[in-house]
Amino acid sequence: MSVTLQVLYPVSDGTTFDYDYYMSKHMDIVGQAFGQHIKSTLVTKGLAGGPDVPAGYHAIATIEFADQASLDAALAGAGPALADIPNFTNSEPQMLIGQRLDG
Repeated sequence: MSVTLQVLYPVSDGTTFDYDYYMSKHMDIVGQAFGQHIKSTLVTKGLAGGPDVPAGYHAIATIEFADQASLDAALAGAGPALADIPNFTNSEPQMLIGQRLDG
């Protein structure tokens, strides 16, 4: 089964997020750091948390890997991607490692 890494960037008072930088530069850095191990990538921009509810997250990145070994190998080279975070946000990212379930 595929393994996913989700990186969530929560919204809180005073947090900012530069979407242009994130998509044009940061995701390239992620691709260079994780490249050969990535199966697919999806970035979702937070618009709302429900009807008339502000978004709880600036963005959520979902990166899919073939298996745990591929994720482990990618995370071993995550340094450049992690170091780049202050260039686009002051939000404290959260991570969720999971298993893809197909229904």
